[in-house]
Amino acid sequence: MDKARETALKILNEVYQNDAYANVALTREVRKSQLSDVDRRFVTELVYGTVKAGGTLDWIIKKYISRPWNKIDAVVKNILRLGVYQIRYMDKVPDSAACNECTELAKGYGHAGLSGFVNGVLRSMVREPEKGDFPEGKGKATLQLALREQHPEWLVRRWIKEFGYDEAVKLCQFNNQQPPLVVRTNTLRTNPSELALQLTSMGVEAVRSRFADEGLILENYGSLDALEPLQDGACQVQDESSMLVAHVLSPEPGDFVIDVCSAPGGKTTHIAALMDDIGRIVACDIYEHKLERVQENAQRLDIHIIEPRLLDAREVWKEYPKQADRVLVDAPCSGLGVLRRKPDSRWRKSEKLVKELPELQLAILKSAANAVKPGGILVYSTCTIAREENQDVVNTFLAQARDFQLEPVGPRLPFECDADMLQLYPQRDGTDGFFIACMRRK
Repeated sequence: MDKARETALKILNEVYQNDAYANVALTREVRKSQLSDVDRRFVTELVYGTVKAGGTLDWIIKKYISRPWNKIDAVVKNILRLGVYQIRYMDKVPDSAACNECTELAKGYGHAGLSGFVNGVLRSMVREPEKGDFPEGKGKATLQLALREQHPEWLVRRWIKEFGYDEAVKLCQFNNQQPPLVVRTNTLRTNPSELALQLTSMGVEAVRSRFADEGLILENYGSLDALEPLQDGACQVQDESSMLVAHVLSPEPGDFVIDVCSAPGGKTTHIAALMDDIGRIVACDIYEHKLERVQENAQRLDIHIIEPRLLDAREVWKEYPKQADRVLVDAPCSGLGVLRRKPDSRWRKSEKLVKELPELQLAILKSAANAVKPGGILVYSTCTIAREENQDVVNTFLAQARDFQLEPVGPRLPFECDADMLQLYPQRDGTDGFFIACMRRK
């Protein structure tokens, strides 16, 4: 079996059979695979391309098989996905190589009897590509867009209704782009100009963010494991839009801050930097292993004021009633604003999830609010573009919590903006989709 394709298949099996995240499974497998740089890049393209195209690939495959899809072995499904992706979307891979190597994968994984099935399906696709053409005509525009741009149909339908067809196309296409690596300068150690010079001397292209003063957008950076400023704590991986949250919170040295949903700690450590590492930050999460990530990031960045706390955000008010100067609720959400960064996540979402989350988000926000002292600040943020999880949650909270009032976020942002609540849209703003609202206790 071809080593690179076998590695890709192992990762897909983790994603589809064990619900692993593609980026995590890819990093873990590649580190131990001893592949060449060329093969590592090939595996990365195969894995990310295949999981991103997930539902579209399945739709295509079903056009070439007669047996029920749910009766096909899980590993064989992944082999077919790998093959179809190479044939349909990787021009540099010969069709014969895709067919032959996937057939060998089926044999190597103990599916010798099914290798003929795999070979037949893939060669049929090569002979009759038109069978896999996407539908056209009246009433098919939504499905065609979903298949062409590799997004779930329910999500495309939602966006067409909300933004219009042309804007929905732009949003889907943005999500299919390769996201840049963005880092936040650890201002406790250095400044953006010095960090940019250090990176440039290493051959890394570093461009200043137009949204956040501390942000640098990197190109040609190689492996993150070998990026010295990142490993040494001079910076932290964090998107531009995410950096805005700490600025809206506007913490001051000596403050008592609670971050009720803190993991993995990007915003928490940013808050600490804005506080000059003076004061107290309680960083909460419900999972021990996620709190360990917060601790690891704090240690790498040489931050000392963060106190990890295993605590459900809905119970925060019981532990710290009206005690905190500032409280951040970076709420669990559908993540519809960050789909370009998580290629497999678009297929894990559902309409049901978007409908169910606001109840949890409102419960967390109410709990966090009761931990804010009079005159204190409460910030609510998400990485989604779903109104029901954003503006609607905040408006519902404010209608019920009469001792809180909306504080415009515009004056708190590091760029010119007059918004009361900030909603960034990927296709309009060129960054991750993000929502931020700020409230003050009277």
